[in-house]
Amino acid sequence: MPAVSVRDIRLDLFRGLALWFIFLDHIPTNIVSWLTVRNYGFSDATEIFVFISGYTAVIAYGRMLDKEGWPRTAARIYRRVWQLYVAHILLFVAFTAQIAWVSIARDAPALIEEMELLGLGQNPYRAILEAALLKFRPVNLDVLPLYIVLLAAFPWVLPVLVRWPWAVIAVSVVLYVVTCRYNWSLPAYPDEKVWYFNPMAWQVVFHVGAACAVFGPGLSRLDRYRTPLTILAVAFVLFAALIALSWQYNPLERLIPTWVVRVIYPIDKTNIDVLRFLHFLAVAWLVRIAVPMDAPALKWPIWQPLRRCGEASLLIFCIGTFLALSGQVIVGHYEDSILSQILVSIVGIGIMCLAAYIAAWFKGGGTRMPPRLPALAGASR
Repeated sequence: MPAVSVRDIRLDLFRGLALWFIFLDHIPTNIVSWLTVRNYGFSDATEIFVFISGYTAVIAYGRMLDKEGWPRTAARIYRRVWQLYVAHILLFVAFTAQIAWVSIARDAPALIEEMELLGLGQNPYRAILEAALLKFRPVNLDVLPLYIVLLAAFPWVLPVLVRWPWAVIAVSVVLYVVTCRYNWSLPAYPDEKVWYFNPMAWQVVFHVGAACAVFGPGLSRLDRYRTPLTILAVAFVLFAALIALSWQYNPLERLIPTWVVRVIYPIDKTNIDVLRFLHFLAVAWLVRIAVPMDAPALKWPIWQPLRRCGEASLLIFCIGTFLALSGQVIVGHYEDSILSQILVSIVGIGIMCLAAYIAAWFKGGGTRMPPRLPALAGASR
């Protein structure tokens, strides 16, 4: 399988970028979040993260399946699932404690309701059990449970995927369509809630990403249709940008025909509306064209903080989630001033980068710090 023998620098870079975007987007009323993809189309950083997670899962475990067999590969995958689960539980405890402390210190009980933690006070024993079952989560703690479920099913998908990737895509799309048609979902707590990211729908992003890793250089066959595909992708991205910007600017909203509004809305995130998925695929195609795997610019030192964050994605996601709430509190204390939003964003990204560099140092045995550490300050501005 040639796709798993070469490390694609773009994976770590864009995963790191997705983690930065998630952090910025999780701070309400953050002016810096206008730099993220969320404001210019239907999809956002979640699609980037899930797609790359599927792609890297094949890179991590594809060759192991060939060399060491299915039982050992499955055991390694489930060890990773356990690590993700433990990280989520620890993040849940730390995040909940942070919310409780802020609520008490600032006499702001509304924060508990805003972060959807009322169930913990109403029935703490039930809430703890549901949290252990991944059914009870505060706001912004939805991505890791989604990844845990997708990766937990991956040992059973991988043997089929490496042999018949098109079959996996076909089954994945059918499951997605049926899920959207019949509104299948996983239950959440409290009652009558569902998972914010429905794994039965979002699996299509994960599995398409995994299939792309299996195809590897075979994707170059699409280049024979490069011109029409690029034209379609650009047109769709521009259309999505117009719609997304119309949500912020009334003059643009008046330009959208009524029949278009009836056709495209609602653009569901829980079950990843087809417009979100198509928008992501269009952006991914344009990125593939604009940033080839061997582009010399990918190795520029300025991108190294992004790559480091992408390499330590679990750690950086947890830190970013914790920092986002801290940033929300700080920005709220200064009455949503633009200066506070900018400073919180810069400092938060700086802390995430520093943590990524420290993680890389420990991973390398702690013998020396990674090179170009001063680039951290410039990239966080």
